[in-house]
Amino acid sequence: MWYEIVFRVLSILNYAVIIVIALPIVLQVLYILLAFVPKKVFPKSERKGRIAYLIPAHDEEEVIGATVRRLLSEQDYPRELFDVIVVAHNCTDGTARIAREAGAIVLELNDPDPAHRKALYPLRHGIEHILAEGKYDFVVHLDADNGINPAFSSLMNDAYQAGVDLARPYEAALNATANFYTKASAMLYSFDSRYGSRVRERLHLAAHVNGSGAMMSVRMLEKCGYDCETVCDDAEFNLNRLYDGYKGHFVEDAVVYEDMPASFHDTLVRNRRMGSSVLDLFKKNAFPMLGAFFRTGNFSFVEIFLLYMLNMLNVLIAVWMPLYYVYHFVFCAFAAYGGLEVTLYPAGYYASMIRGTLIVAACILVGLFLLFGYGQAIGLVLTDYKKLGAKNRRELLPTAFLFPLFLILYAVTLLAGTMSKPKTWEKLNRTKQE
Repeated sequence: MWYEIVFRVLSILNYAVIIVIALPIVLQVLYILLAFVPKKVFPKSERKGRIAYLIPAHDEEEVIGATVRRLLSEQDYPRELFDVIVVAHNCTDGTARIAREAGAIVLELNDPDPAHRKALYPLRHGIEHILAEGKYDFVVHLDADNGINPAFSSLMNDAYQAGVDLARPYEAALNATANFYTKASAMLYSFDSRYGSRVRERLHLAAHVNGSGAMMSVRMLEKCGYDCETVCDDAEFNLNRLYDGYKGHFVEDAVVYEDMPASFHDTLVRNRRMGSSVLDLFKKNAFPMLGAFFRTGNFSFVEIFLLYMLNMLNVLIAVWMPLYYVYHFVFCAFAAYGGLEVTLYPAGYYASMIRGTLIVAACILVGLFLLFGYGQAIGLVLTDYKKLGAKNRRELLPTAFLFPLFLILYAVTLLAGTMSKPKTWEKLNRTKQE
């Protein structure tokens, strides 16, 4: 019968969809399975480079003062060899004054173009100033609410002196233990540091240098500039440098502390923005990434391609999978028990297909639930609880057991960004620093 042929065609198409979805997930599983590999440590260098800490800030008077003071006072690095440069971008509050009083070099950028309400414009302005000064060796990009550990400058300098032009730190949280949202967000961000980034570094794959704490050498910036256009300028910059032959590295013991979303609203705002911007970047670079892989043989392009593809797969998972499996079970039920005339296969075949599909689906879901939900969360609690801001492991264990629910929430909010166009600079609530 024709409807049996349609069923077979859709079944084959569904197998293809499952394979496409499985490819990036298998990569994430690999990161967890290789979590035992030792971290990369760059040799200690006696040479000290000059560092520019660059902070783009838009109406950040509540946090900028504490951020600058801590940067200037808490680094185990010669004070004369680093500066904090704040670019006050279209500020309507006291950001510039407070940053200056705290000891930062302040650049005020007033740009009335609404299309320039993105972090890349103050970043580009600050980098152009740094290059014109001609006295720095590398730049570290931070956000207005960030903190870094005391060894950060020395560790990034060690990497720079070893020839590294682009590097990322371990991402941790300032407010990790505040509530369920901050604990779960901190675990999720730390996953890519402890598992993904460490394994990439040991497998000689390029690190994903995006977000706060990114180190960029001046010698590289002099050749490339800050050539970005999208909202996710940091990820775009990392990808552009990979095209140019630069390899990002991971400096694991250098830690940047970020303010994590503390509510459902803030989680939604951040993830909508991230989901939308990463999708735009993926659509622009999908074919160039694959082309670069075939030209160079650099598997880093495939690894980044698969990671970014997860965003698009959210749509497949949320749309195709429910629609297909409702159709699948309804058709099989009618073919097996409802008297639907079938000629290709006997009714018993469709009855066994219902049972087989349920068993396989349950095994896959339970396996992913245990591995990505409990496995990675408990692993992070056991190994990295101090970087997550906890005094002891017991503080984070309740969150570890609820972590699978947060992953579902995270996927849903990313999906909202993938399927919408959020504001580019929607304000998040901040944890005020003292």
